[in-house]
This record gives sequence, C-alpha cells and structure tokens, in this order.
Amino acid sequence: MEVASPALSRIGLAGLAVMGQNLALNIAEKGFPISVYNRTTSKVDETVDRAHREGNLPLAGHYTPRDFVLSLQKPRSVIILVKAGSPVDQTIAALSEHMEAGDTIIDGGNEWYENTERRMREVADSGILYLGMGVSGGEEGARQGPSLMPGGSYQAYLNIEDIVQKVAAQVEDGPCVTYIGEGGSGNFVKMVHNGIEYGDMQLISEAYDVLKNAGGLSNAELADIFAEWNEGELESFLIEITADIFRVKDEHGEGELVDKILDKTGMKGTGKWTVQQAAELSVAAPTIAASLDCRYLSGLKEEREEAAQVLKEAGLKEEVGAVKSGIDKKRLIDDVRQALYASKICSYAQGMNLLRAKSNEKGWNLNFGELARIWKGGCIIRAVFLDRIKKAYQRNPNLASLVVDPDFAREMVQRQAAWRRVVGLAISAGISTPGMCASLAYFDTYRRARLPANLVQAQRDLFGAHTYERIDRPGSFHTEWTKLARRTLT
Repeated sequence: MEVASPALSRIGLAGLAVMGQNLALNIAEKGFPISVYNRTTSKVDETVDRAHREGNLPLAGHYTPRDFVLSLQKPRSVIILVKAGSPVDQTIAALSEHMEAGDTIIDGGNEWYENTERRMREVADSGILYLGMGVSGGEEGARQGPSLMPGGSYQAYLNIEDIVQKVAAQVEDGPCVTYIGEGGSGNFVKMVHNGIEYGDMQLISEAYDVLKNAGGLSNAELADIFAEWNEGELESFLIEITADIFRVKDEHGEGELVDKILDKTGMKGTGKWTVQQAAELSVAAPTIAASLDCRYLSGLKEEREEAAQVLKEAGLKEEVGAVKSGIDKKRLIDDVRQALYASKICSYAQGMNLLRAKSNEKGWNLNFGELARIWKGGCIIRAVFLDRIKKAYQRNPNLASLVVDPDFAREMVQRQAAWRRVVGLAISAGISTPGMCASLAYFDTYRRARLPANLVQAQRDLFGAHTYERIDRPGSFHTEWTKLARRTLT
C-alpha cells in the first residue's frame, strides 16, 4: 500500500535562534505552512514544540539540509537567519546543493551589504535567486510583525510577496514591507536604520541625564514625563519603553533597576558601518557618529572613574549643584522635550542623506517616503513622526534635507531657543550632550550661507598649493601667501 507523502511547505526557514523561531512561528500563524531546519537538532524540536503549544501551527521540523529543501513547494523559498559572515556562506553551501534554478534564498541577518552582493553573484551561476532582507523589531517584532527590508532579485521578492505582506507589521497605510531595490540595498537600508537607532538612543539618554542631574528628577517623575511625551510628537517605541524602564524596581535591593545597571554600552557593528559609509560617501552624520563615540567612551569605565578622581584632585568642581538650585523644573522638562525632537530631526536627516548618496552611487533608486512608511511599525525606530517624514518626501522626492522641508523647518525654528537653552545649561553644568550638540552644530552649519571654510582653503593653498576658487570670478587660483604676507610686513 502506498503511503501518501506529506504536503509540501510554502516556505522554509533555517537558523532557529530566538529570532528565527519567532519569525517561523509568525509565518505559520499567518496560514503559510513552513519547514524549519537547524544544525543543532534540539532547536528544531524546540520550535516544533512551540508551534504545537502556540496554536497547532502548520510547522514541520527537518534534520538534514536535503530533507528540509525537498519538503518545499517549487519554486522553493528559504529564509536563513544565522550569524552574519561565514556561517551564512556555510548555510548557503549546505542548502544550495539541493536547490535548483528558480529557487530563492533570503538572508534575514544583519549582513554587510557587499557580502550579499557577492553571494548574489555566486548563487546566480546555479540560477538561484537571492534577497538580503533587513528584519527589524527584535524578538517580539519577529513574532508579532516586524519591519522588513528586502533587496536583491525582484523576482525573488515576488515569490514571497504574499507571505511578507502578511507577516510584516501592519499600519494604517499598509504592511511594513516594500521591495527596497537591487543588490544589497535591503541590508544597507537596515544598516542605516540601525545607525539612526544609535542616534535616537543616545539622544534619549542625554535627555535623561539632563533631567536627572540638572533637573533633579526622580525615576518615578522621569517615567511619568516619558509616558506623557509618548502621547505627543515624540510618540515612539523607544520613548514608550524608556518610560517602562524607569518603573521597574530592583529585585535584589532598594530603588529602581536602571540605577544598578553598569554604564558600559554593547554594540554589534551596524552603527560603526553606518559611520564608515558616511565617511566613504562624504556625508556628514555627526549625531550618529557622536552616538558611536559615546558607546566607545562608555566602554572605558575604569579609565573614566580614574579620570574623575584625578581631575577632582586637580581642582575640578562639579557644577551640577549650582545649576540645579536655580532651575525651573517645568520649563526644563519642556525645553528638553523640544531639544530632543529637534535633535532627532537632524539625526534622521543625516540617515536619509546617507541613503540618498548610496542610492545615487549604486543606482538603487530608493524611495525615501516608502522607507519612512515601512519604519512606522514593527521596527525599533517606529515613531509617529515617520509619517511626517513620509509626507515630506511625497511632497518633494528630491528634498535636499529634512531640515529644509517647510513643515520641519518651521518646527526647527520654533524649537531652536529651547534647544540652545538645554545645550547651554548642560555645558555649564558639565553634563555631556554630544548627540544634541552634534545635531545643533549640524543645524547651525547647514543653515549658514557662508562658513569659515574660506580660511581653511587659504591654509591648504599656502602649505600645499591646493588652489582655491573665488566668490567673485570663475577659475582656480593659487597665491604665494607667505611671500605676499612678508612683503606687507616690510
């Protein structure tokens, strides 16, 4: 008697750490039968067990690459969620052996975009299609609905479009997924998303520092303020979770847990890549760069403790106390809210300008309004004001900077006095606000029709004969500066 073979799955997922498990369960829950595979077999069993417990979801576990691939409907589509770098190459090698022309591989990890482009070329020899897909939203986003940024083969995207549109976070103007563009554009967009995330987190931590140390606010007050801010223009995932963090008590002692956390920040590398790319493309991204520098400095905990002691002995006095005594709390809270908002606009402007520069270099034809739209839900930087960024780019797809969009320009002007007060107060109190300072300096530099770069050009011409241009006549000029200067002295 012939045994009927089990029905083939619509899609496969290899790599069952928590992100992979959660994304697989999300896909299954949306009604798409899925096969899963992991080199460590216990992870397969764990995922199958979760699928059973979380609603008898249509998920099948497989223990060899061959069985896994052959369990999929043609043209086959396989998502891989393993550690970036060589593990991705090893997984592709193991799976592609059993795949055929027209099948698709989708890498959902935080991969360097050039690696994606290399793999795309390598698998193309076998006729396999390839996507590099940014996935944002953390573990919860993967399970409930992430923001997805797929780039690469358009045909590969069409093969999975019905799935990703259901699996992604849903907002009022559609699912938080779109075809990003060719090559490694999906990975690049996710990288810049993470760079903007670095900037956002740094700016929020500075707002906290100023309110706590200059304003003398308690954690309970901070929780209420951030919760209130989350009802207005700053409404976002990061502001919402910050309010929650301030409310959590320490299980092992008095007070709140946030005060017991070691002030050393970890990182995975996407922020560094963003800053490196900005430098490569000659795009100013000072807020994102400042946030990266702060993570590096936070790692020097022992050095900072020693420096605090040495400088105290050298006579450095804490200025916070003097500042705190004359503070108007209510006004400070409102000023910090405005400073945070204005700084965020500059940070997002830098990220979008980096995306434009790369899009122009690579011919990706990125749609910035659409990127802002798919970041409105599911992802870590999801925020209400992304809808306004979307509208700014819809009004003018060639917008030079968010800073000069008429709506954002008006808001920057309205908030600049408060912004300057916060930065000035922080400087006089000895509280470092590198992100806010970088954003303000970016704004002040960008809005000035004339900068002191004329002097720098003169210096470059003097010591290196680099020549300069003039504002009153065309052409390149070189001057014998030292000879002429000496002549005027005699």
